[in-house]
Amino acid sequence: MRLRDTRAFTLIETVAALAVVSIALLGLLQLNLVSIRVADKAQTTAQEVLLAQQKMAEALEAGFPQIASRSGVVENDGRQFTWRTEVTDASGSQRQSLGVRLDRLRKLSVEVACADNPGSSPICLTTYVAERKIREL
Repeated sequence: MRLRDTRAFTLIETVAALAVVSIALLGLLQLNLVSIRVADKAQTTAQEVLLAQQKMAEALEAGFPQIASRSGVVENDGRQFTWRTEVTDASGSQRQSLGVRLDRLRKLSVEVACADNPGSSPICLTTYVAERKIREL
């Protein structure tokens, strides 16, 4: 019996093809892990922003805010977030460009950070609130 001339992959070619496919799949797995980390960070940032907006709305709910600082911890979806609101006087005695002095101007700052990830930078929202009446000099 004579061996026919067959066209097939040799064992070395098959092993080389499996090695190339394995390396490509490892790269795709790494890319998948990176995308999961980015999605998790985006979700954490969104939760921080929503909490900061909520705390700012609570501070502005009563109208013109009193000068004070408040802080606390909130748990959301199994994560702990620390928050801090600070209301300071920002009026000063300088004249504005229209010759109007803004009395009773307050600066409201809200800072939120994920307590579970101390290495991440906190979210900070700031706004200025004026009393309804503005007196002219």
